[in-house]
Amino acid sequence: MAKIMSSLLIPAASLALLLLGTAPALSADTANEPAAAEMTTPKQRLDSLFVELKRERDADKAREISDRIRTEWQDSGSASVNLLMQWASKAIQTSRQPAAMDIFDQVIYLAPQYVEGWNQRATLHFQMGNYRKSMSDINRVLAIEPRHFGALAGMAAILTSAGQDELALKAWEQFLAIYPADRNAQSQLGELEEKLAGNRT
Repeated sequence: MAKIMSSLLIPAASLALLLLGTAPALSADTANEPAAAEMTTPKQRLDSLFVELKRERDADKAREISDRIRTEWQDSGSASVNLLMQWASKAIQTSRQPAAMDIFDQVIYLAPQYVEGWNQRATLHFQMGNYRKSMSDINRVLAIEPRHFGALAGMAAILTSAGQDELALKAWEQFLAIYPADRNAQSQLGELEEKLAGNRT
């Protein structure tokens, strides 16, 4: 465990750099209209959804927006890669984690800029207790998509388990800057703030 904790310090130290990404501002358009939506790129759709997510204060409505963002992330743009991701999911569901890991490795080799390949492998590493490898994959996710709130939540969880509470706090702050209506993130942030305040007294 000591080796795991010490190995987290290097990727954790780069947290400030990774947490600088923000959603670009969008001009008003007709992206919500079906005809216009068909003409937009995945990046444009994501940018628009992130603007909505940042503005939405209702938790249920925000969750719907976050689900739409996840749907956008899941589509690699390649039928082959999408099929591999389905196979990996089935392997995890049937407790064949090593097979799923091999599939994720193939996905990342075939599509290194596909953010969900890295994110899903990071999640699997975390579930298997490979925290250093999970953090490494999370760093790659955030390098590709700094607004990936799922990866930020995973980073916060690993940092908290490693006793890096201040860095975990920063990760949750960045999460909430992107997704302010998430109640779990609000709760996690509040608990860390209380813990750190208590440590200082």
